[in-house]
Amino acid sequence: MRSELAARLGENVPRYTSYPSTPHFHRGIDAVVYRGWLEALEGGGEISLYLHIPYCDRLCWFCACHTKHTRHYAPVAAYLQSLHAEIATVGSLVSGKGRVRAVHFGGGSPTMLKPQHLVTLGTALRDNFDFLDDAKISVEIDPNDMDGARLDALAEIGMTRASLGVQDFDPKVQRAINREQSFLQTKAVVDGVRSRGVDSVNLDLLYGLPHQTSESVRSTVAQALTLEPDRIALFGYAHVPWFKKHQTMIDEAWLPGPTERFAQSQLAARAIEDKGYESIGLDHFARPGDALAIAARTGALHRNFQGYTDDRCETLIGLGPSSIGRFPEGYVQNMPSTGEYRRMVEEGKLAAVRGIAFSDDDRVRGWIIERLMCDFAFSAIDLVESFGKAGQRLLRLASSLALKDPARLLELQGDRFVVPAENRPFVRSIAVKFDKYFEGGTARHSAAV
Repeated sequence: MRSELAARLGENVPRYTSYPSTPHFHRGIDAVVYRGWLEALEGGGEISLYLHIPYCDRLCWFCACHTKHTRHYAPVAAYLQSLHAEIATVGSLVSGKGRVRAVHFGGGSPTMLKPQHLVTLGTALRDNFDFLDDAKISVEIDPNDMDGARLDALAEIGMTRASLGVQDFDPKVQRAINREQSFLQTKAVVDGVRSRGVDSVNLDLLYGLPHQTSESVRSTVAQALTLEPDRIALFGYAHVPWFKKHQTMIDEAWLPGPTERFAQSQLAARAIEDKGYESIGLDHFARPGDALAIAARTGALHRNFQGYTDDRCETLIGLGPSSIGRFPEGYVQNMPSTGEYRRMVEEGKLAAVRGIAFSDDDRVRGWIIERLMCDFAFSAIDLVESFGKAGQRLLRLASSLALKDPARLLELQGDRFVVPAENRPFVRSIAVKFDKYFEGGTARHSAAV
């Protein structure tokens, strides 16, 4: 029955790392609006930073990130000069208004930066922003980039969490996605960061990749668990060749169908949970004492463009081309083109070119979707008390869904709307029912399961 439901709900829907989702951003939110939002930040608050490195020294064919392949380091070094300029501009507008609680380095491949450039980038952030003493610094790591000098540089900038891309350890799968990386390489990096005092390691695994089978997924998960990661992110491969042309290098005939994808996801989840990890939201797992697991148990879990997080900051500032920021007023995104981004920031301008301002309706729908994605439930009382008449309108929609859906994707239990445990893998298809933009939109998304 559940495999049949997986096939029926194999529709393409947003990942809901934001609401409204990025296809609905528009050019009405520009640098002028962004400056106003930065200047409106209140003193004494906490903020998070995201830094985007839009380069890789090889292009993984499964990847849907905003990045480009380069064989030479000169473009990367030139880009870093522009990134420093943006840090200085934004920092001057934020000075005295917010203290940094968390920083996330993403890409692309942040670890392709030379060690001295990693250190100067970390120094620039601390010179231009006010950091809390216990600020968390997380870095996405490609094990193929790593050596002792880079490990030392990451320790010097204060990295507290290392997130390693694994995907799959099967050589056939790795060749099909152009991501050859041995288990021993991965282990060496895990050991290296831990020996330098990093106490949190996350591994990213994928299911639904070309040539993957349930058995190959089982083997990859078993090997990953021997590294004793603190967290595991288990994502479904998003095949979106209309969006990322390099994915055309993957023959669709190699991809598992919806039923097999579902089987792979469930097998991997069970294997991880059997080792004592707690399930976090749709696709994350953490040891019981990890901050993410604690946040999930206490209702303090959130979701942003990096996935599930215990980061409670309402303000996230994105730095680098295509980076997205979140403010109390809405979302803002930088110019995606690296060349145009560089021109803008080197002239002392802000690079924002699109985004969306929240309406009251967006706020209540966004709250429902986030709670469904994080808790698989939301309280009717909290909905109405927090959002008033707007909450009451959505309460009627939720009640109708709970009463009329024969599949019982959403149930009313007391004053709470709850996704039954057996239907949690399909939560994105439940969240989409509260998305007012989805039906009339033209955007194409990834598979729900």
